[in-house]
Amino acid sequence: MPSTNPSLVELRAKGYRLTPQRLAILKILRDSGEHLTPLEIFHQAKQSLPGITEATVYRTLGFLTEQSLALAAHIGSGQLVYEIAENDHHHLICRSCGETAEIDHNLLQSLYEEFEARTGYRIDSIHQTFFGLCPGCRKDLFNQSLEGDNDPRDTPD
Repeated sequence: MPSTNPSLVELRAKGYRLTPQRLAILKILRDSGEHLTPLEIFHQAKQSLPGITEATVYRTLGFLTEQSLALAAHIGSGQLVYEIAENDHHHLICRSCGETAEIDHNLLQSLYEEFEARTGYRIDSIHQTFFGLCPGCRKDLFNQSLEGDNDPRDTPD
């Protein structure tokens, strides 16, 4: 990971060291392109840093999250997962099948602004998770309702 990355340059400017652990975990998050549990990150990091401990991974993830280089999310598995913080987005997760989709933050920007206007709170978390039923599960539910198993008001749009 080149040290010309603006985020890494900023860390150095703040006096933080670019330790092998920090760089390795950032690389793992960037290369994965998906959500990883701390344990998954630990196992991958051990390949390049055999002496790394789980405690170091947890501390490093906390630091990277505080510095806005990593995002932590609860995505319904009951476990906190992490990903690289490169684009502001949110998650949609199907409660039935577990399918996930990402939605760009721009879609919710006006809602965030409305929250602030009405409450005075500025929401500083640009990583939310929403749960519901995906189109496929809604269709299945609708088909079941035609058979008399469920409430017909749960029809897909």
